[in-house]
Amino acid sequence: MTALHWKLVIDSTDPHAQAAFWARALGYVEEDHSALVEHLLGLGAAPPEATLMVADRLAWRDLAAVRHPDDPFEEKSGMGLGRRLLFQRVPERKTVKNRLHIDVHAAPGTRDTEVARLEALGASLLRRVAEQGGEWVVMTDPEGNEFCVQ
Repeated sequence: MTALHWKLVIDSTDPHAQAAFWARALGYVEEDHSALVEHLLGLGAAPPEATLMVADRLAWRDLAAVRHPDDPFEEKSGMGLGRRLLFQRVPERKTVKNRLHIDVHAAPGTRDTEVARLEALGASLLRRVAEQGGEWVVMTDPEGNEFCVQ
């Protein structure tokens, strides 16, 4: 069997704000889909109300993504072809604990510095965990999605 490509899709009430947070948090690149958006608008294949302006470029209203800066991407669409997070707009806010979460791995000895940096970006500290298996910090992103800093 050939390995499958995948992306992690995260429900969001503000996909562009989430993409901006996670791009800064992870050192990722916010994807620029403006060429694809403009192309589809020009063909009449997408309605103008499905778009908005983000940082002086056309973007999808309900979708935003970030990708690892070293991974390949398709220049025509701006979509990443490797490690990628896609944020899709949903009408409801998060209400329960995540069943899936991201672990962020700080460099050895830098976890507290990393936690402080993430808090400055808009994350919140939920709790510090110390167990036989290790230590980590549980945080939430600006929309309340839990993630851990190892």
